[in-house]
Amino acid sequence: MSKQLLEDLIKAYYDARRNKRNTMNQLKFELRMEERLMALHKELVERTYRVGRCVAFIIEHPVKREVFAASFADRVIHHLFFNYTNEIFERSFIDDCYSCRKGKGTSYGIKRLDHHIRSCSENYTKDAYVLKLDLSGYFMNIDRQILHDKVVGVLMKYADRKNNCGEKFNEAIDYDLVLFLAKEIVFHDPLQSCYIRGNMSEWKGLPTDKSLFTSPEGCGLPIGNLTSQLFSNVYLNDFDQWVKRDLKVKHYGRYVDDFYLIHPSKEFLVSCIAKIRDYLHDSLGIKLHPKKIYLQHIRRGVPFLGVIVKPHRTYMNRRAIANFKKAMAKGERYYERHPQELTSTLNSYLGLMYHYKTYKLRKGIVDKHDWIYKYGWRDASCKKFINENIT
Repeated sequence: MSKQLLEDLIKAYYDARRNKRNTMNQLKFELRMEERLMALHKELVERTYRVGRCVAFIIEHPVKREVFAASFADRVIHHLFFNYTNEIFERSFIDDCYSCRKGKGTSYGIKRLDHHIRSCSENYTKDAYVLKLDLSGYFMNIDRQILHDKVVGVLMKYADRKNNCGEKFNEAIDYDLVLFLAKEIVFHDPLQSCYIRGNMSEWKGLPTDKSLFTSPEGCGLPIGNLTSQLFSNVYLNDFDQWVKRDLKVKHYGRYVDDFYLIHPSKEFLVSCIAKIRDYLHDSLGIKLHPKKIYLQHIRRGVPFLGVIVKPHRTYMNRRAIANFKKAMAKGERYYERHPQELTSTLNSYLGLMYHYKTYKLRKGIVDKHDWIYKYGWRDASCKKFINENIT
């Protein structure tokens, strides 16, 4: 198992560096890669691994948000844990949970929403209504003890199945190690060892429910960590099951803390609001956002994941288009210092917009900033920006 663990750590390292190839933390780690991986291996075998120091800072776009960035060594551990457990958790999730899942994501979520609308309304020939809800300060209010109990519950369920039923599933997993990592990652309080980049005055204007510094005791996960994204799905998985089985809502979907219910009866959806509010508060300690309750006829359009789904057509959300333009307006001086960000920003927006009739819009935004062609080029369909210097 020790040799297998080292091989798994090496794979986790390459996974962690995939989108961090030219960052300072990754380069420092790479200079002494073998030594650092062996040190991590020793810590895991001896169960002395502890989550390291992270960096806290504020980003302004597309919205003001707090970020706690883990060290690169901890990112390697996050990928190791993800590689060991993701297949197990995947078996417990509903199909209409879209975030941080291979083969799903925003495009899949939008297609599923369109499918549910068409199915419920029989292709817009009958009335149907959509109830769209959001959670208030979701990541900052995740109770770590509740989360840990849920994570352990799922893992032990499959460990027991493997031992008792002889099922050949994840045979190489050391469940003792996985449970050790789950405890270390879930219960780690990033406030105890964080380095604040910049000045605390930058937090001014950030809502209190958007910061770990003002989270309730024993609550909160750092946004951005791979494990936090995975745990966010685990935390709400029982809620997803409850909506489908107890509320008996066939047409339901969720992306992180943004979810919808579609039903022929407006009165039924109204009745669901109080039930959902009570379940979330009593079982998970989280609240519905009071200002983000959307209940409309499907013909009015359904805003979701940066688009608006209307009968037989889908439009890009104006906010998403404006954010793309703002990102490009940062200019050449900014992106010559952040070439990786230029490529990822372009491909993020172009990849999303490509699915809709936006060719002229995409081309117009990109070609307006002709300086980008110093760094690469767009393909003919304006779907992707290619930068050969970025691996």
